[in-house]
Amino acid sequence: MQYSTGTTEFTLDRPSVVTLGKFDGMHKGHQKLLNRVLEISQERNLLSVLFTFDVSPAVILKNGGSGMLLTNEERRDILCRSRLDWLVECPFEKSLMHMEAEDFVRDMLVKRLRAAMLVVGPDFRFGHQRKGTPELLKRMGAEYGFSVEVLDKETYKGEEISSTRIREAVLQGQMDEVGRMLGFPYFLSGEIIHGRQLGRKLGIPTTNLRADGRRLLPPFGVYITRNIIGDRDFGGITNIGTKPTVNGEFVGVETHLFSCNMNLYGENERVELLKFLRKEKKFNSVEELKRQILADEEEGRQYISGYGTGRNI
Repeated sequence: MQYSTGTTEFTLDRPSVVTLGKFDGMHKGHQKLLNRVLEISQERNLLSVLFTFDVSPAVILKNGGSGMLLTNEERRDILCRSRLDWLVECPFEKSLMHMEAEDFVRDMLVKRLRAAMLVVGPDFRFGHQRKGTPELLKRMGAEYGFSVEVLDKETYKGEEISSTRIREAVLQGQMDEVGRMLGFPYFLSGEIIHGRQLGRKLGIPTTNLRADGRRLLPPFGVYITRNIIGDRDFGGITNIGTKPTVNGEFVGVETHLFSCNMNLYGENERVELLKFLRKEKKFNSVEELKRQILADEEEGRQYISGYGTGRNI
């Protein structure tokens, strides 16, 4: 996959089929659009393109108030594993914020993306004051020679899947519901760092990550997790909570991996949150803590044994 980011100066070398939107969670609704683009690309020998605006994390945190479902880097990683030809992350500059919808079609879609076909959702809006609609795209497509396909929204339990709905479920710790709407487990990832070594002293070693400050976090507590390190796949239980540092505190993601006692420092770990197990609690003794961890492990092993091992994304 090729991608353009940080610039509006891009032009594709042949006609394309394009889907446009935020794609901020790559949930089942987003995947439906992507899969249709990939189908059309094969059928009509067109470049497959996903177009989105590269909105800074600071803006997302200000407007959303809670963080990102995926970072841009994580979204790129997901899309790299598809057959997508191009990812265009267009900077959300003032010139584009104030660009009229008709000008966006002419300059971005026709001139730069060379769109022969567009695939969008029914609520897709674009251009200044969000005046651009699928109906406008169809009218202009008749003039400029591209067609438009509007796909119905994906639903779960009779309601539309949206990033807002998923975000609310994450904040409530409903990780099984989140996974069903995403189509893959919600995850946190990062480099394994040194912790306080308490788990190793207990005979229950753990991996430690520093949570990405841009990401949306579920409630602090203990989760049943599946943990991907390179090509290895481990079950585990993970505690998300604050950790002390020299300069204050940070949010730590500490995982006890089942059946693993390897030195993993410096490796990258993807912690997939499958199910909320319990809230954080203070223990009266180290032995009480160890008994609780072992009880959590037993519950985690039973849950994972019936969960399956395949990963959709």
